[in-house]
Amino acid sequence: MANYLLAYSGGSVPDTDAERDAQMAAWGKWFQDLGEAVIDGGNPFGPSKAISADGTINDGGQSALTGYSVIAAPGLDQATELAKGCPVFAVGGRVEVYETFEVM
Repeated sequence: MANYLLAYSGGSVPDTDAERDAQMAAWGKWFQDLGEAVIDGGNPFGPSKAISADGTINDGGQSALTGYSVIAAPGLDQATELAKGCPVFAVGGRVEVYETFEVM
């Protein structure tokens, strides 16, 4: 069993409290349906900083990434199947699935 990073991009932000509550309920149900596969439910991304090799720090560049989750699955194909139910699709978003490797 390996861990997989689900990297979310795009998607709309809810306009009303009711829309936000509905989106949060959809995410809660999806995580519940995934069960023990959920390693880290993740969070949305906020502002960033970028650090260069020389130590220079700047405001982070534009990124399409909007958030992440980490799940466990037997393989990349199975992780991708699990990602197909992600609520980000309902608001126009996208998911990329990356296998992670333990090296430390």
